[in-house]
Amino acid sequence: MATYVAEALNDPSKFFKVQLYTGSGGTQSITFDDTDTDMQPDLIWIKSRADTNPHTVVDAVRGATKVIWTNVTSGEGTFTDEVTAFDSDGFSLGASSNAYANESSETHVAWCWKESADAGFDIVDYDGDGGTRTVSHSLSAVPHVIITKVYERNGENWAVYHHKNTSAPETDYLLLNNTNATADQTNYWNDTAPTSSVFTVGGQNDTNASGQDVIGYLWTAKQGFSKFGSYTGNGNADGTFIFCGLRPAWLMIKRTDSTDGWLIVDNKRAGYNGGNNVLEADVADAEDTGVADRVDILSNGFKLRNSWSKINTSGGTYIYMAFAEAPFVNSNGVPNNAR
Repeated sequence: MATYVAEALNDPSKFFKVQLYTGSGGTQSITFDDTDTDMQPDLIWIKSRADTNPHTVVDAVRGATKVIWTNVTSGEGTFTDEVTAFDSDGFSLGASSNAYANESSETHVAWCWKESADAGFDIVDYDGDGGTRTVSHSLSAVPHVIITKVYERNGENWAVYHHKNTSAPETDYLLLNNTNATADQTNYWNDTAPTSSVFTVGGQNDTNASGQDVIGYLWTAKQGFSKFGSYTGNGNADGTFIFCGLRPAWLMIKRTDSTDGWLIVDNKRAGYNGGNNVLEADVADAEDTGVADRVDILSNGFKLRNSWSKINTSGGTYIYMAFAEAPFVNSNGVPNNAR
């Protein structure tokens, strides 16, 4: 029988989880409600669902209390009332009546990744030098997505490299904190394709500000666990189907040929086709529940169900990132079920 995915990825919850919880305003520990496999996260991205609080991001390299926000250019802040620890199967929150990650009675969603070469995810921290430099990584594969943020000072954007958003030489970039279309600038990635051991940055402040600390999140696609691709919209409710080889737990879509936001859906918020609620990485807006039938999450990918410009304008070009709830077919040849 054919092997479709690495055995370690038969259970994607070892490496990625979506968790819903309600803020308490006091100290609390959030335990992942997926009980199949414990996971200590290394990257946690939290958004309040009903409030206009910013997207909160912490990682194990910078430390649990060190916060950056995807929708702004601010540098890192230290907060003991946000995430305070990465636990063996979840995370801990500090006490505050108005903390972004733990506001009393507010509903939140947390998207959590474990750093692992098996799952194709690496976190790197490097010193910017304002010139041209390579940055080593531990993926042992060519990264398909790179997101960098200068966190030592205010004012720098979140730079995004996506392998389907560029052609050699690698000059195209996107910015996670705004709606801009793809732009061409040689200094972001120095016209140099990433390799299985390094990626290259040029003199652009967003990726290599002189004397500044930079955090980088890197992913390479792993069959049945993650997919980073592109598609063209068709502009109608019977939208394009995109095969991913997995049932998505988390999906982020960005239009690249025009201005539009970074739309995020997942399998827990509403969690059913015809009602997948939307957040956007570039704004602090509350969850958008106003338009039904946007994206169907399927056993092997996703299908667009709306002509909304953010996902399916006729002729529009889009990139996406998808992480699995389950592989379409596991290493034993067993298929998963549709929702």
